[in-house]
Amino acid sequence: MTPELQRDIASPPRRPRGHLVRALRVIAIGTVVAATGILAVIALIPLPPALLQPPAESLELTDRNGVLLRERLDEGNRYTRPITLEQIPQHLVLATLAAEDKRFFHHPGIDPFAIARAAFGAARSGRIVSGGSTITQQLVKITSGTGDRRTPWIKLVETIKAIKTDALWPKKRVLEAYLNRLDYGNLRIGCAAAARFYFDKPIADLSIAEAAQLAALPRSPSRLNPLRDPSAAREAQEIVLERMLHNGWLSQRQYLHALGEPIDPGARRIAFRAPHFADLALANANGRSGRTATTLDLSLNRFVEEKLRSRLAGLGHKRVSNGGAVIIDNRTGEVLSLVGSENYFRPGAGQVNAATARRSPGSALKPFTYLLAIQRGYTAASLLADVPSEFPTPTGMFRPVNFDRSFRGPVRLRAALANSLNVPAVRLLAAIGGPTALADALKSCGLTTLEHDADYYGLGLTIGNAEVRLLELANAYACLARLGIYRPCRIFRDDADSPKAHAPVDHRVFEADSAWLIANILNDDFARSPSFGPRSSLSIGFPVACKTGTSSDFRDNWAFGFTPEFTVGIWIGNFDGSPMQGVSGATGAAPLLRDIFRYLRQSRGTTWYATPAHIVTMNIHPVTGKRMPRPAGGIAEHFIARHLPPPESPSDYDSRGMIILGDEYTAWLRDARPQGFALSSDARNRLSIDSPHDGAVYYLDPDLPGSDRLPLRAAGSGTISWHSDTLPIESQDGVSLARLSVGRHQIMAEDSASGKRTRLSIEVRGM
Repeated sequence: MTPELQRDIASPPRRPRGHLVRALRVIAIGTVVAATGILAVIALIPLPPALLQPPAESLELTDRNGVLLRERLDEGNRYTRPITLEQIPQHLVLATLAAEDKRFFHHPGIDPFAIARAAFGAARSGRIVSGGSTITQQLVKITSGTGDRRTPWIKLVETIKAIKTDALWPKKRVLEAYLNRLDYGNLRIGCAAAARFYFDKPIADLSIAEAAQLAALPRSPSRLNPLRDPSAAREAQEIVLERMLHNGWLSQRQYLHALGEPIDPGARRIAFRAPHFADLALANANGRSGRTATTLDLSLNRFVEEKLRSRLAGLGHKRVSNGGAVIIDNRTGEVLSLVGSENYFRPGAGQVNAATARRSPGSALKPFTYLLAIQRGYTAASLLADVPSEFPTPTGMFRPVNFDRSFRGPVRLRAALANSLNVPAVRLLAAIGGPTALADALKSCGLTTLEHDADYYGLGLTIGNAEVRLLELANAYACLARLGIYRPCRIFRDDADSPKAHAPVDHRVFEADSAWLIANILNDDFARSPSFGPRSSLSIGFPVACKTGTSSDFRDNWAFGFTPEFTVGIWIGNFDGSPMQGVSGATGAAPLLRDIFRYLRQSRGTTWYATPAHIVTMNIHPVTGKRMPRPAGGIAEHFIARHLPPPESPSDYDSRGMIILGDEYTAWLRDARPQGFALSSDARNRLSIDSPHDGAVYYLDPDLPGSDRLPLRAAGSGTISWHSDTLPIESQDGVSLARLSVGRHQIMAEDSASGKRTRLSIEVRGM
C-alpha cells in the first residue's frame, strides 16, 4: 500500500448532519453495546479454516517466453491467481473500496453506518436496497463455506468472526485475502485472474476505467458480465467511478478520462495453445500450481504446425491424413516443439497425440544395432553379407528382405546403414548376440514400450517389429547426438534449470567415438545415394545426421535428424493404422525434417562435430574394406584407433584376381552371378543347404496362399537333388519345392558331382 493510498483513505468522508446524525449515533451506540456482549464469546468462535490457508491457485502453463498456453481449474473448478497487495494497482484497490466498503480502514470489521443505511433503506422501500456487510464480513462469508444459507444465526456467527478477524489481522492482510478470493464471474477467482481474462493483460496494466469495471463485477458477476451485457457492466462501472470521485480518490480530469475510455470486453477465448503439448504437460504437472514455464517455444511450435499441415496437404492424395513432430534441445533435453496431429479439434482422432502414440518404427532402430556392433569391434568398413538369409524362430522361419527385395552381396557397414538395408542389419544383430543387447540399449535410452522379453521380438527388432513412441525415440536419437549421453527429455523449465536435474539421471549409454562414427555415417549423402538418390530430401544442405523408417505396408513413416544442438523427429501416417499409398519415410516425413532443420539453422544456428582424437582416417578397398597401402583405387574411411581394418593380402583374391567370398555368399553367387567374385575352394567343394534349416518349424496358414510350399535351396559343386519319404518334392520355374503337411519330416539333399549328401529334419504345424 503506497503512502498516498493510505493518506487518501485516512481522509474522513463527509458526515451527514441534523437529526440523521443523531439517529445514527443512537444506532451506533446500540451497536457498540451489542458488540460488547458479543466480545465475551468471540474467543470461543474460531476463524474459518479456509481463511487461515493460502488461497487455492490454478496451474498456468506458459511457453518458455511467458506466453500463456493453458490454465487448469483448481480443486473448486475455478481459475485462480493469488498475488500480493503490493502487486495490485492502487486504483483497483480504491475502486474496490468505493464499490464495497469505503470506510474499510475506519471500522472494526463491521460498519454501523452501513448497517443503519441498509436498515433505513429497507424500512422505506419495504425491500433490501443496499447491503451493510463490510469487506471483512464478505471475506468471512467467502471462506466459511455457508454458500447461500443466510439464517440469522449464520449471519451472527459471521459477524463475530469478522470482528475477530479485524482484531487479529492487519487491514492490508484482510484486503489482500479478499481481493484474491473474490468471484469475478466466468470461473475467475481473484482480481489477477479476472484482469487476465476480461482484459487480456497483467493486473498491473489495468487502467482506471478497467479497474472500476472489474471492481463492480463481484456485486453480481452474472448480471454484470461484460461479455454478456456490456451496457449493464458499463452502468455499474460508472457508479464506481462516481463514488471514487465523490470520495476524492479521483480528480475531475481522471474521472472524465475514465468515463470516455472505450473498454473492449472482447469475447476472451480461454488460452488453448499448443494443445497436444499442453495436454502432456498437464498430465505430468505433479502437483504444480501457479504460473509455470514449460520448455516449449510457441513461435517455433507454430512454424512446425504450419509446415506439418502443408506437408499433409501435399500427401492427401496418397491416403495420408496425419502426422506429428518433436524438436529437442540436445544440451538440456528440453522439448522445444511438440505437435501431435494435423488439427487437435478435428473430429475423430484429432486429439490423439502422435508424439506419445505407439507405432511401428520400421528401420528407425537400425542405427542402434550398428552402434552396438561398432562398440564390439566392427568398423565402418566391415564387410556384411546382404544375401538371402533364414533365421529359425519359435513361430517359424524369419526371412528378412530389403525394401527393394534385392540383394547386394558383400556391403560395407557404412553402406549397409546409410542405405538402410534390412538383411545386413538382421544378420549383424544375430552376430553380436541377438535381440537382448539391442532391447537393453533401447531401454537405457528411455524407450518404455518394449514390454516383452527380447526373444518375443527376436532379430526383427532391428527392423522395427516393436512399437515405439515418437517422443521417446527422438530422445534416443538425442542420446546419439550427445555422443552417447542419455538425458531425459523435459517439458518444464524448472526441471531443466535445476542443478539437481541432470546429475542423478544423465549417464553414458554408448561410447563417444562409436556414436561419432554413427553420426558421420548418417550424415553421408554420398553413401546413401544408391538407395535415396544424390538429391533426396535427406540432402539438407549442411551437416545433419538423418535416418528414415517405414513400417510394413506403408502404415508408418518416420524421419529423425540431429546436429549437436537439436534433434528432430517426424511421424507421418494414419491414426487408424490404415496403409498409405506407397509413402515412405524418404518421401513422406523427410521433406518436413528438411524444412524444420533449415529453419533451425536460419533462426538459431547449427554446427557439426569435431573429429575425436581417437578417430583416424585410412585408405581402404571399396569392396573388401581392407587397408590398402596406396590411395590409388581406394577410398577414405574413418576408424577408431583401437579397431583398424586388416591389410589386404594375396589370399583375398584367386588366381584370376577375383575377390574370394565365404560360404554365406554361395547362394547369392549362384543366383545373381555377379562379376569379380569367387568362392574359396573349400566353399566350392562343400554341400551347404540354404533352406530349410535343420530343426526349423513351419506353420500352415490356410489364409496365406503358398504357405504349404517350402523352397529348397542348396549349393555344391554339381546339381542338387532332393528326397523325402514323407513330403512330395516338385519343381517350379527351376526351383525345388517341398509340399508341406503337418508332422515331422526328413529331407535329404545330394550333390551329383561330389556325391555328398546332407540330411535335415523339419516340423510342420497347423494354425
